[in-house]
Amino acid sequence: MTDRKDELAANLAKVERRVADACAAAGRGREEVTLIVVTKTYPATDVRILSELGVRHVAENRDQDAAPKAADCSDLPLTWHFVGQLQTNKVRSVVGYADFVQSVDRSKLVTALSKEAVRAGRELGCLIQVALDAGESARGERGGVAPAGIEELADRVAEAPGLRLAGLMTVAPLTGEYAGREQAAFGRLMDLSTDLRRSHPAATMVSAGMSADLEQAVAAGATHVRVGSAVLGVRPRLG
Repeated sequence: MTDRKDELAANLAKVERRVADACAAAGRGREEVTLIVVTKTYPATDVRILSELGVRHVAENRDQDAAPKAADCSDLPLTWHFVGQLQTNKVRSVVGYADFVQSVDRSKLVTALSKEAVRAGRELGCLIQVALDAGESARGERGGVAPAGIEELADRVAEAPGLRLAGLMTVAPLTGEYAGREQAAFGRLMDLSTDLRRSHPAATMVSAGMSADLEQAVAAGATHVRVGSAVLGVRPRLG
């Protein structure tokens, strides 16, 4: 366990330095960017080590992995983010532990999240996942709503009991006009965030950037970066 803690501490220090350097290069304060460590496929013991090392935000993308892990770590001072594509039959479970769902991309999901948040007596932070590889009305390959659908979906979240519209999230697209152009993609997300905040001023979160492109996300203005492999190592292949 000591070896694993040393490994995670070293990796975390490298990522922290990258974030700090990116903030400095962008003329931003380090406190403007929150690091979310994506712990998918890794055990609760790693989450505990990360908490000991000062990590306060963790993310998961599969409820079947996340639910037992969150239960094992319920005594820790952590904020849990759900970042994967979410099916409505998993909503009750996810609402039980997640503080934020970053992958809200359709009205049916908003309705289900609202119902379960009210039932659980919780307020759930919601980010609209934006698909920059989608057509004007389609969804993206990895989920998300097209830019043209943000306003309507955001209004639904803002009006839904038990939900709080927190902001926008995207994943750098693999296809379309922004493929291979992470800086431009994240810049587009920031423009969309500016538009959203005209009608929803409190929706200030902008979640973008992962291990390979966090610098571009910070440069564009992201408030949250989601980093997994750079902290935890290359993930084992899922069976």
